Amino acid sequence: MARAALDAARPGADAPQAFAVTAPIDGRVLRVLHASEGTVAPGTPLLEIGDTAQLEIVAELLTADALRAAPGSEVRIGHWGGAGDLAGSVRRVEPSGFTKISALGVEEQRVNVRIDIVSPRERWQALGDGYRVGVAILTHRVDDALRVPVSAVFPLPPEGNGASPGFAVFTVDGDRARLRPVQLGGRNPRHAWITDGLDAGAEVVIYPPQAVVDGVRVKPGMR
Repeated sequence: MARAALDAARPGADAPQAFAVTAPIDGRVLRVLHASEGTVAPGTPLLEIGDTAQLEIVAELLTADALRAAPGSEVRIGHWGGAGDLAGSVRRVEPSGFTKISALGVEEQRVNVRIDIVSPRERWQALGDGYRVGVAILTHRVDDALRVPVSAVFPLPPEGNGASPGFAVFTVDGDRARLRPVQLGGRNPRHAWITDGLDAGAEVVIYPPQAVVDGVRVKPGMR
């Protein structure tokens, strides 16, 4: 840039002489921003170059979720196109969030979480810049947790003062459905962690329809 500027400003200079533009790093060409020959102003981007062996994942999390994604948290990386999941680790949660409109038109506050891939490079060498992956960040671990399908858990109707009394499940007692209020320790898209209100081994009703109430008869096909 400096040489091009000096050549252009030199008194009585002819057309600037050609000179080599060298890459600042080892890597691969990711994008060609100026494809054809021609005159360009000093500082005009010509190429984007990156080292695809040093990829990071940038996940846009809701700010409430990002608060639980501490640096060093384990990450499971899926839906990346290869066999099995990859292992990752949260490196940094950016300190500034931004507003994004969801697919349903709702304004959401999100923040970028930067994740390092810790699985061997040989497994994910086909990944490139801008590729899409899915991530699951481990925020809490409990041994011997009591879990039920998340589809079995539903919120109880609000009380007279508008407060929510919590959650419940329907268990199967013989041929009857029984309403069991439960305490949730957490949940993910597949399972809910029950901390109180349910015994291990209890049979629960998943996706209970409105016709299912406490004491109603149930059949095995509904379980």
